[in-house]
Amino acid sequence: MKSEELEKLADGIHSYVTDNFPLTKMSDAELEEQIQILVNQRCSEYGFVSVEERVSICEQVFSAIRGFGILDMIMKDDNITEVMINGPKNIFIEKNGRLQRLHKEFEDERRLEDVIQKIVGTAGREVNQANPIVDTRLPNGSRVNVVLPPISLHGATMTIRKFSRTPMTVEQLLKYKSITPEVAGVLELLVKAKYNIFICGGTGSGKTTFLNAVSNYIPHDERVITIEDSAELQITGIDNLVSLETRNANASGSGAVTIRDLIKSSLRMRPERIVVGEVRGGEALDMLQAMNTGHDGSLSTGHANSTRDMLSRLETMVLQGADGLPLEAIRQQIASALDIIIHLSRLRDKSRRTMEITEVCGYENGEIRLNPLYVFEEDEASTLEKVSGGLVRTKNKLENDRKLKTMGYYEEI
Repeated sequence: MKSEELEKLADGIHSYVTDNFPLTKMSDAELEEQIQILVNQRCSEYGFVSVEERVSICEQVFSAIRGFGILDMIMKDDNITEVMINGPKNIFIEKNGRLQRLHKEFEDERRLEDVIQKIVGTAGREVNQANPIVDTRLPNGSRVNVVLPPISLHGATMTIRKFSRTPMTVEQLLKYKSITPEVAGVLELLVKAKYNIFICGGTGSGKTTFLNAVSNYIPHDERVITIEDSAELQITGIDNLVSLETRNANASGSGAVTIRDLIKSSLRMRPERIVVGEVRGGEALDMLQAMNTGHDGSLSTGHANSTRDMLSRLETMVLQGADGLPLEAIRQQIASALDIIIHLSRLRDKSRRTMEITEVCGYENGEIRLNPLYVFEEDEASTLEKVSGGLVRTKNKLENDRKLKTMGYYEEI
């Protein structure tokens, strides 16, 4: 059958089911069975319809009623990494690193809002006119941002960052040439020696992915607390793991639990390491204080266009959490808390690369001193369409080797 005929048949069956079946009284299994019977009846009237096409129609009709509609089909495609829904008729996807329009749409605004309410409700959150912006996640862990009208002028907007089915590993970073084997070995030493590591980069540069990979170097016998807006970290192999997630305020404006609340609470949970998915506001102060009060080995990420830019952003974030704190005191706090900053970037060919690994060497003459250890350099094979190159070791040695020596490692990095 042609795809248009399949769509028409599926739409007709969907309309019949919603109009004639007692959906509120039927279990998922009963509904699936009845849809299957109906599909087989209707298909016999069309002549030959393959088994695959019948299965596809059944899934489409069931998904439209009990699932997330066309989203279910999009989420099954592992090559799609991001979904952007700008109202019911405009759906864009990122596939294999490229943005493209999807030639599918929701029936109307009401159907899109029904799907949104279903997604938000599944995670125990709520979104409405009183609370029109919400961050949540799908049952599979994919990150979701929702903005409702009238804040969103052209219909409900939903952005989904898909959750990888397989946790990112350092081996995969090596395969994608984001890092070199030498850098992987250095990162393993730094994580095991409890250096405080901050990962920064622009939107879509792979910060959470990179954090996932290096977190697998954390020794398996440690107690780790993860703190996120919407849980997406996939730390494996650690038995003593506590995952915390923020909560939005309810319709009456109460009940919110912020990253700051969770960081403060985590300090009373005897953590050996605290992993903060992303800092973007006043919680930066609490995170830095945690790093400065014996919670070494902490990991976090933040948005910035360069290593130096990340330091400036951290200063601004800390001021949001403690207005009136002298800039000198803030810089001293940052310099003593952070050990290593890793900068990631998405390059012109859409590849994600590690651009710089820099040591934070303290506070001198009113500035935070940085010591670049590895920098990304393009080689002669680079073109406008394709970036070729890798991380190159600078001549600078790691200055702060105290934690390495405490661990029993005496070689130079």
